[in-house]
Amino acid sequence: MGRFRGGLRCIKYLLLGFNLLFWLAGSAVIAFGLWFRFGGTIKDLSSEDKSPEYFYVGLYVLVGAGALMMAVGFFGCCGAMRESQCVLGSFFTCLLVIFAAEVTTGVFAFIGKDVAIRHVQTMYEEAYSDYLKDRGRGNGTLATFHSAFQCCGKESSEQVQPTCPKELPDHKNCIDNIKTIISVKLQLIGIVGIGIAGLTIFGMIFSMVLCCAIRHSRDVI
Repeated sequence: MGRFRGGLRCIKYLLLGFNLLFWLAGSAVIAFGLWFRFGGTIKDLSSEDKSPEYFYVGLYVLVGAGALMMAVGFFGCCGAMRESQCVLGSFFTCLLVIFAAEVTTGVFAFIGKDVAIRHVQTMYEEAYSDYLKDRGRGNGTLATFHSAFQCCGKESSEQVQPTCPKELPDHKNCIDNIKTIISVKLQLIGIVGIGIAGLTIFGMIFSMVLCCAIRHSRDVI
């Protein structure tokens, strides 16, 4: 009986350690998602009327999952300390929801990458054409693209030079830069999503093992 209680205590401490890690991971996920959404390239594009809102779906899910992770981490600690089967069962359910959200984010980032790239490239092509049609008025959207992706024009930058970043050392094809930057960012989002999903699997295993151990200990008593 003493050995069994020792094992139960060990599982409880493992779950407490996992929840601390999970809480910290949730904080990091929120910071990561908000930085991607409101910083740099994405921040510049979001100010435009034609900004690709669906492009932000993965980030919104990621931030929401991060907030839920922080709440669930605290919730899981309470369940482990009190050795409550009801709380641990709810904890398992919450982890399952987080797992689904993170997998959705990861899959969306990897599978939707080509669609997102084509959409943003099309937006750039339209802004480019609008600028050439009416240079007298200029085009803030084209300048935003050039600033966000640190590029200038397509095959040549001569026709759109006034909208290019002054600090840009040389010509960079925007079509290529858009593909490269969005591809890297979405891959990073996908890796974070899948990584957190993998982490939740351990939490679900620990919570179920502890829940079963608690039930068994009460049956023995």
